[in-house]
Amino acid sequence: MTDRREFIKAAALATAASYGRILGANDRIRIGGIGTGGRCQYLLSVLNKGGGSQIVAICDVNEVRRDEAREKVAPEARAFTDYRKLLEQADVDAVVIGAPDHWHVPMTIEAVRAGKDVYVEKPVTHRIEEGAPLEFAVNESKRVVQTGMQQRSWPHFQQAHDIVAGGGLGQVTFIRTYWYQNHLQGRAARQPIDSSKIDWKMFLGPAPDQPFDAERYVNWRWFWDFGGGSLTDLFLHWVDVAQWYMASDTPIDAQAMGGHYLIPEWQWPDTVNAAFHYPGNFLVNFDCSLMGYLEGGGLIFHGTKSLMRLHRGGFGVYPEQPRYTELPDLKDVAQEVTSTHDGAIEHMQNFLDCIRSRNTPNAPVTVGVAAARAGHLGNQALRSGQAVRA
Repeated sequence: MTDRREFIKAAALATAASYGRILGANDRIRIGGIGTGGRCQYLLSVLNKGGGSQIVAICDVNEVRRDEAREKVAPEARAFTDYRKLLEQADVDAVVIGAPDHWHVPMTIEAVRAGKDVYVEKPVTHRIEEGAPLEFAVNESKRVVQTGMQQRSWPHFQQAHDIVAGGGLGQVTFIRTYWYQNHLQGRAARQPIDSSKIDWKMFLGPAPDQPFDAERYVNWRWFWDFGGGSLTDLFLHWVDVAQWYMASDTPIDAQAMGGHYLIPEWQWPDTVNAAFHYPGNFLVNFDCSLMGYLEGGGLIFHGTKSLMRLHRGGFGVYPEQPRYTELPDLKDVAQEVTSTHDGAIEHMQNFLDCIRSRNTPNAPVTVGVAAARAGHLGNQALRSGQAVRA
């Protein structure tokens, strides 16, 4: 009996240790930033403004980025080139991962196995087959993992969800998603990259070995070894919203086409159209061009009763009209809501709250994997020139 009691006691202590230190209501959560480019710096600045956390470590393969991040968001933080050294730090409770896409799964798995909670930017996977091992590692670790689907925490997106899911638009059969950006501006004026300040081998990591290339380093998202273009970047935000609202997270099939019309040096096309068929009898379409900002990004839900225009600035609900019209401007808005701030604020707060409570965050790893899966299917269709079934 004594041996049994000692065994149970030891097991309980080991279990408690595996969860890391227990955070009290007034304890500051100690954060490490990995891959501290512009997005990660922004997220760390949001944490700084929100309070309740302290950035104690910074990691980036680029010395310039490390120094910049420390200057802007964490002057007292320790600096690392190798993220594994950061994960060894006992005083780091959680990490924010903003590294390129091909690093997301390796870094997240190593982080949760090191006992760290994780915020990882989208897409959480770089390849569709990474989803299952990532989910297994996260579930096994019992760590909190929040993915970069910040719409899930944005109040007006939550409000719009209730309208669509509650049948307020009637039956929705078509969801148009779109995102337009201007990647032509500023290319000629880009500052030269000092490769001596970059650990290129560490940047490559699991990617195939290749000589340093400034274009691939700066615009890694548009090269297959490191990213998946706008289908695993911009589209993921909107397809996650569509899947959330429609309670259907896996397309039946995907089709896509695109062209290198403006930026031929990229592997990923600068202009794309893709379509996804979902169980539940609805389609999701995605339009993207990288030559101009006009129209920005958003979603349009077409229902039998009403239409909803939804974007990061708010949403409007427009009732179906009694007769056909070709006028481009929608009138007689039935409901209109505006948003004046970035939902990343609530999303990061939700992450911190769940670190304390051990509750499931608003965008857990399953959500991130499902959104990425749609993007990967679209890329498979784009590259093969054929419809791809899930």
